[in-house]
Amino acid sequence: MPAIFPFTAIVGQERMKRALLLNAIDQRIGGLLIRGERGTAKSTAARALAALLPEMDVFLDSPFNDDPGSPETWSDWVKDHQTNGAELSKGKRRIRFIDLPVSATEDRVVGTLDIEQAIKKGERRFEPGVLAAANRGLLYIDEVNLLDDHVVDLLLDSAAMGVNIVEREGISFMHPARFILIGTMNPEEGDLRPQLLDRFALSVEIRGIRDPRERVLIMERHLEFETNPEKFREKWLAQEHTMTQKIEAARKIVDQVQYTRRDMVSIAALTSSLHVDGHRADLVILKAARAQAAFEARTQITDHDIALAAELALPHRIRRGPFHQAEIGVEELQDRISQLQSQSTGDEGATEMSEQQQNDQSNVKKKR
Repeated sequence: MPAIFPFTAIVGQERMKRALLLNAIDQRIGGLLIRGERGTAKSTAARALAALLPEMDVFLDSPFNDDPGSPETWSDWVKDHQTNGAELSKGKRRIRFIDLPVSATEDRVVGTLDIEQAIKKGERRFEPGVLAAANRGLLYIDEVNLLDDHVVDLLLDSAAMGVNIVEREGISFMHPARFILIGTMNPEEGDLRPQLLDRFALSVEIRGIRDPRERVLIMERHLEFETNPEKFREKWLAQEHTMTQKIEAARKIVDQVQYTRRDMVSIAALTSSLHVDGHRADLVILKAARAQAAFEARTQITDHDIALAAELALPHRIRRGPFHQAEIGVEELQDRISQLQSQSTGDEGATEMSEQQQNDQSNVKKKR
């Protein structure tokens, strides 16, 4: 297996790295779309993330990476083996990085049922596809904008539902399909339809680094890695191990991260003020904010977490207003959240004042 460039050794591109880490902490966020020019470490970062993630518990013989600790997610393969009294061995497996080719067909993605086998022998035989291999791993699509829209729809549906169901001639097969979906594209080669664009939870626009010192650092690290990959990885092993531990710890507490109604009002007011269509962005921001808090070992989200999440969740969803086709910074978003909260507090105060005035008038009438 070829050596993989360490995630922690990647220079710059902080937004992209943060978006990848948030998805690694909570796969329910819904994936990442990376838009930008070639040669900006898009595929390098995705591969490096997969190598960084902690190993997972699996049934070793299962082609679907079934989790022994989550019976509610087991594939029909596991259920059939259990029904037949088969012994399933357990163990650990590294996270898989699955690279989906642009030419992939529907059958290649979802898998196929052997109808002839079912008719002749009454046996349900399923040939796993890409979604089976990607379960609990990372699914990478380079030039996702060139992939057939129908296939993109299938991938996004599976990522959202966490399950792949294949039905043919009255026969069905189900297996879990929970994965980190990462798509990359160069906007100059055509964009995704707005409906598909919106369904990627997070999005980052990346460009080549302009700082000469950082560009020199990129060359130095690349040449050092190219000369002796193993030695270079060993040099970064401590940082990689620390990051893996942080991800593992964040995964354990992300569901414990608390948020208030005030936080939800802040998110809703922000997306509404920016004319964001639909409600997907609100949920994505909340999930990403919780993952951000968990990454920092906190169990309560803050306005800063919301701003960091919004910076990744909103750029590809804004169609109107002054922020359209412009980068939104965290500080700018945090200022906007503060302004909206002040307005909300003022509106609540005015409402309370109005209610008090009505009560006073009512009391005066009663005394008369």
